[in-house]
Amino acid sequence: MENIVSVAVGAAIGLIGVVFGAWFTARRQDRMWLREQKLKAGIGFNTAVVQLLDHLKGTRLSDDGPGADDLVNRMQEARSALYLLCSGETVDLADALARRVWSTRPTDGRDDRRAEFQETLDLLRRFTGRLREEIAGSQSASG
Repeated sequence: MENIVSVAVGAAIGLIGVVFGAWFTARRQDRMWLREQKLKAGIGFNTAVVQLLDHLKGTRLSDDGPGADDLVNRMQEARSALYLLCSGETVDLADALARRVWSTRPTDGRDDRRAEFQETLDLLRRFTGRLREEIAGSQSASG
């Protein structure tokens, strides 16, 4: 009888270990997936913003690239993903940056437009830094 009890206790402990291990692994995989999705959305958003700014600035390397409408659609799609995946602070910065890009006029050599353009670039840096912090936080939480 004593052998049956010790075997049952050992089996129960083993089963608890397996269940906990499976739960921990699933949780880690979820965090890794979320981190990767944030990274993809952030890359897509940043790329579209930079290309739009280059388009507005008139410094595109060639005319065979995407048009402004296509870039706006890409930016909006990536921003939608950020809404679903990221914290409120990151989303707020993405919104502010999108509004800023939409209101940015082409620089035509005027100093006031250059200053406006620089402010937009500064906001892009703030957004990128915030997203980097959020992604790094996801990584450390899963590690």
